[in-house]
Amino acid sequence: MRAMVLESTGAHLQLRDVPIPSPGPKQLQIRVEACAVCRTDLHILNRELIAPHLPLILGHQVIGTVSQIGAETKRFIIGQKVGIPWLSNTCHACSYCQTQRENLCDRAQFTGFHVNGGYAEFCVANEDYCYLLPDQYANAHGAPLLCGGLIGWRALQLAGRAQKIGFYGFGSSAHILIQISKYLGQEIYAFTRPGDTAAQDLARKLGAVWAGSSEENPPQALDSALVFASVGSLVPKALKTVSKGGSVVCLGIHMSDIPAFPYASLYGEKILRSVANLTYEDGISFFDIARKCPIQTQITTYALEDANQAIDDLHKGKITGSAVLIL
Repeated sequence: MRAMVLESTGAHLQLRDVPIPSPGPKQLQIRVEACAVCRTDLHILNRELIAPHLPLILGHQVIGTVSQIGAETKRFIIGQKVGIPWLSNTCHACSYCQTQRENLCDRAQFTGFHVNGGYAEFCVANEDYCYLLPDQYANAHGAPLLCGGLIGWRALQLAGRAQKIGFYGFGSSAHILIQISKYLGQEIYAFTRPGDTAAQDLARKLGAVWAGSSEENPPQALDSALVFASVGSLVPKALKTVSKGGSVVCLGIHMSDIPAFPYASLYGEKILRSVANLTYEDGISFFDIARKCPIQTQITTYALEDANQAIDDLHKGKITGSAVLIL
């Protein structure tokens, strides 16, 4: 099969012919049809996240068709359309796994990081962490839901009963989550990098009540702020925009250092927290609401062999919405 392979850290992906993987006893073999590009892939390429082994096939927002099943699989059959997320496997035995917090498992494995992902014509995945997808989403438009949607949904739940929410960074995840927030009756205030009028226009189009630069202050205090961008300097700014008892939730798996800020910015029982991966139940509840709330993903598509271009465009801020590889 064809695959875009990371062979050395800091290098571009290489198009290679590699063996088609066979499923283990509890695994599915998936014929990949679409794989969305995530900023985490960029962090791996930039050595901000160090892959535990090379060569490696990136990609953890995968949609495809089950082409083979392992001998012990019970939940899926050949021919079903499934989604593969970032969380690939956990130990099932630690205190986190035993309390439905498997996203914090110390022995967790992740798709496109510990195990090969979806920048290839085929991949394998543990059936315990795959999802049946809503029928209404075409492959290319559904792929960004597998990370941008799932992580955004977990962050929204951690934000609590917030009515007025700030989104710092308006990329793949934010443009999905705003549609759910609008469906839930929440008000969204979108903050983008200075001068990114395309992202601001998209935010307004999708229902933001206000959109502006991250250097600006919103017209009123917020109940919560979600920091999608991996820019640590946004955290103190977000803390200043939320009212007493409000929360700031950081979504990135990697973020630049957060600069020092005065205690007064946190005082008033404000909460600062992170999102770490996701639980399987996060996905179940997310796709339940995705069936009720039609999410329109804005995508730019690329051929598999153009994965480097897709990642470069993401790095340079040229993507409005999500980048998706089509196979």
